[in-house]
Amino acid sequence: MDWLLIFAVFLFFACAILIIAEVFVPSGGLISIVALACLIGGIIIFFNHSSAAGWIGVVIAVIMIPSVLVFAYKIFPKTKFGKNATLSPPERQQGDAIPDTPRLKELLGAEGIVLTPLRPVGMCDFSGQRVECVAESGYVDKDKKVKVIDVESTQLTVRVIEENS
Repeated sequence: MDWLLIFAVFLFFACAILIIAEVFVPSGGLISIVALACLIGGIIIFFNHSSAAGWIGVVIAVIMIPSVLVFAYKIFPKTKFGKNATLSPPERQQGDAIPDTPRLKELLGAEGIVLTPLRPVGMCDFSGQRVECVAESGYVDKDKKVKVIDVESTQLTVRVIEENS
């Protein structure tokens, strides 16, 4: 009779291993069904031994399943497969990101040069600071001089400065 209890404990360990495998192996839930079958089989064996052993098995299962899931999801991103399967957050580089609104407000009235054609959105350079801008009146060619006429949130609106010769 003791071998049945050992088998029930084995089923619990198999359930834990299968839950971890489900995190790493895409199976459409098939591995989870087998893990659930192992868990139910172990609990039935424990209850057949005694009701106290059965309830202890239920408590262990209630603690084991969330613990194993948390453990598996904590180690998953650190594995080689996990690094390939999950997205890493974007790395923000100085100068490539949109500046904060207070820094943009300082550019109100500033003059700059169009780096990419504004159709109506493009990049402009204001004293070495590259900023995405919106043209006030549609298309603006590259290398034209512009002036910031409005700053709303993170959007700069620019107007072409007419060159009078």
